[in-house]
Amino acid sequence: MELKIKYFNELNTVELYELLKARAEIFVVEQNCVYQDLDDLDYDSLHIFYEEAGKVIAYLRAFRKDEETIQVGRVLTVTHGTGLGGKLLKEGIKQIRDIMNPKCIFIKAQCYAIGYYEREGFKVCSDEFLEDGIPHVQMQLEF
Repeated sequence: MELKIKYFNELNTVELYELLKARAEIFVVEQNCVYQDLDDLDYDSLHIFYEEAGKVIAYLRAFRKDEETIQVGRVLTVTHGTGLGGKLLKEGIKQIRDIMNPKCIFIKAQCYAIGYYEREGFKVCSDEFLEDGIPHVQMQLEF
């Protein structure tokens, strides 16, 4: 298993294909959610992922929401219950801090995952809302 941290223009075509395939597998197929995944934010995102045998097995992207805030999204693991998600989030936060130097990390979290983010220090900062038919809350991690 290898950790990779790349901006969009650094991704090769196989890496891009594999991360898009993983996103479709989790968000479209597993969660049965039809939405526009390719939203142009990937171009300006830092892509942080674990790869094993040429496959993306855990992934998140980070992009600048404003001058002081980095937004994280598309957080996934292909296999659940292994602890890889926690490892990805912890390493992702470290890389975002080191590379992007934000004062805050922001996420729109699916409600079932609130505890996952709280373990790394995120705090809920909104009421529940629906996004693509799935209950979400906004969360922040301040430094």
